[in-house]
Amino acid sequence: MQLLFLLEQVVNGLVLGGYYLLIALGLSLIFSVGGIVNLAHGAFYALGAYGAVEIAKHLGFGPAVVLSPVAVALLGVLFERYLLRRFYTADPILSLLVTFGLALVAEQAIRMIWGAAPLPFGMPQAFKGNVTLGEFLFSRYRLFLLAVVALVLTGIWFLIHRTSFGRVVRAGIQRPDMVAALGIRLQPYMTAIVMLGVGMAALGGALFAPITNVHPAMGAEIITVAFVVVVIGGLGSFWGVVLAALLVGVVRGITIHFVPAAGEASMYILMFLLLMFRPRGLLGERIEKFE
Repeated sequence: MQLLFLLEQVVNGLVLGGYYLLIALGLSLIFSVGGIVNLAHGAFYALGAYGAVEIAKHLGFGPAVVLSPVAVALLGVLFERYLLRRFYTADPILSLLVTFGLALVAEQAIRMIWGAAPLPFGMPQAFKGNVTLGEFLFSRYRLFLLAVVALVLTGIWFLIHRTSFGRVVRAGIQRPDMVAALGIRLQPYMTAIVMLGVGMAALGGALFAPITNVHPAMGAEIITVAFVVVVIGGLGSFWGVVLAALLVGVVRGITIHFVPAAGEASMYILMFLLLMFRPRGLLGERIEKFE
């Protein structure tokens, strides 16, 4: 019985980890390719949730979770073209300050348009209820979320590791000077990466809106967790971020159940302990200066 209970908490933690993964993976890709610390990433997550709420009123849940991320991804084109592009070769602190300011503006704009009160976003009737496997009981919607996250992760992995687009992106991360010497412009690839990154964040907002509160500060809340995941996983590491997101989700999920007051602190303690012994993160690049 105790083993079954622990299994339920682990699956809950995996769902939480999948939630973090959709946000953190895009954040990591944008930083790895463009060197931009995008503090406005959480704002796109919030826009994905609010967009889904509005679209669902007219078209239903299914179109909402598809169209909202697509719309936010297109907004990401403007974000990259008119803002991020100015800071690729500048001091990283400048992009950090500008995106931080944009995040504040976006949060206040959401308050002005939708108000400060949380908005409801119900899940479809088909996903309500639980799935029972013997004595194992689990939410049908959470299993759906796990399946979607796994599908998205598989698609991103295939794009980055099995296509010519991905080969250029990985080369741009590791040896941008060589890519430039070959006459390949990284600019269009960076635009695509920003679209992909903010689109994933918006998808996370849309999918998880039924089980989280849709409110103006939701972007500010998730961005801290996303940075923790990226730091634990290691900068520039695809599988590092995946592993870190699932690890943080499971640790936090189990901690919340047994010691609710320590749930928030658990991920920071995990990050502290890891960085004490492995400053580059789980699968990050070797830091010669320190190691």
